[in-house]
Amino acid sequence: MSTKNKPVTPSPANDDVVVAEKFHLADLLSKEDWLSIWGAFIIIIIASIGVITKAYAFKAGTFGKWGDAESGSIMKFFNGSVTCLTTWGGITLALVALIVIFSVSNKMMGKNIGKYAVAFFALFILTCVVRLISSQVIFSKYLEYAFWALILGLVISNLLKVPEWLKPAIQTEFYIKTGLVLMGASVLFSNIQKFGLYGLGIAWAVTPIVIIFMWILGTKYLKLENKRMVITIAAATSVCGTSAAIATAAACKAKKTDLTFAVGISLIFTVLMMVGMPVFCKVVSIDPLVGGAWIGGTVDSTGAVVLAGNALGDVAGQVAALVKMIQNILIGFVAFAVAVFFTTKVDKGANQTVGASEIWHRFPKFILGFLGASLFFSFVFQNTIGVDATAQILSDIKEFQTWCFALAFTCIGLETNFKEMASQFQGGKPFVLYIVGQVFNLVLTFVVAWLLLSGRFFPIPNIMV
Repeated sequence: MSTKNKPVTPSPANDDVVVAEKFHLADLLSKEDWLSIWGAFIIIIIASIGVITKAYAFKAGTFGKWGDAESGSIMKFFNGSVTCLTTWGGITLALVALIVIFSVSNKMMGKNIGKYAVAFFALFILTCVVRLISSQVIFSKYLEYAFWALILGLVISNLLKVPEWLKPAIQTEFYIKTGLVLMGASVLFSNIQKFGLYGLGIAWAVTPIVIIFMWILGTKYLKLENKRMVITIAAATSVCGTSAAIATAAACKAKKTDLTFAVGISLIFTVLMMVGMPVFCKVVSIDPLVGGAWIGGTVDSTGAVVLAGNALGDVAGQVAALVKMIQNILIGFVAFAVAVFFTTKVDKGANQTVGASEIWHRFPKFILGFLGASLFFSFVFQNTIGVDATAQILSDIKEFQTWCFALAFTCIGLETNFKEMASQFQGGKPFVLYIVGQVFNLVLTFVVAWLLLSGRFFPIPNIMV
């Protein structure tokens, strides 16, 4: 694991002040955090120009569903049909765009661009295999691409061996940061207006309470020494699973094994909750409005939220999606708060003073890109080019975001060793942390959703449009 992925080591205890490196303008074109922002914004700008001028479509390809009577077998997918050709054309566009952006960025960081480009091409092929597997009809309903990326990477790293020539492309944090900046564009504050204070109460009031509860549970009562794992699991549980976990892990400089565990357990329980919560709501006759909000505030994956919510009806599906989208807005703010907290509290020595310059030095700059993209699309683009055009731009960049995350999870698998992961489990305490935290999250979210949406205390909102 590279040095930048290790927890920050405080200065000796006899130092009175932590001295940060000075910021230079050259950092804007040579540091990974800044380059992730510029690369993501290049994609956003090109996609935006294409939609606004209607001159072209800058849309990365994805694998269509296969494996049932309607979509056909995998052999039909490869038979050269128009759909197949369109798919591979879009995937080729994604490869070209990403290999250029990341290769140039590596050159600017002083790395060998030729070795990186060759390695990235191979990594992209592996990621294509991951996305092809995850697009199978049954798999796509229950297990996200992140699961298959981790599995493939773990098999190669633990049963085979990662070749040296592939290692230059294994840059997990870089792909995560770029994907998160792209994701920021889709986190629109206009979603708050659709559900008002109800959504804020369910999505925003509960989340920080759950994070604080799990932090205290993990560090004070379970006495987990790995505080980075604690906060990563807490964010995955309380906000939105995978996306929140990777943002928080980057913000607190968690190890890849911490992120792997948090994402893995989140994906497993996402499937269980997606299937079980709608059934439970029907059995005990929970109002669909309350049930939808409960699902939206607790099920981690946005896709799983939509499926589970719609199982209770159209109203529940809309409420679930709105609550989850409003909750997603918190990703950037949670990552920001975690970065500042770890810099000023967790990583600070007993006799150290952490000033503004040190906070800025350690602060993950990609969060600025995430928040900037979110604010710009929320308050500038929607008000100037319109909601429809904004939605088209977001659709065009969505797949680039997914490719970045898929590349990152493949890298995590390639870098993770089972023995190293086993050492993180600490007698099963992380499992206890997640399960107790998720139960607390389920109970608290249901209570808040019932108080706000049962009609006993507040008027029931009309969200049908």
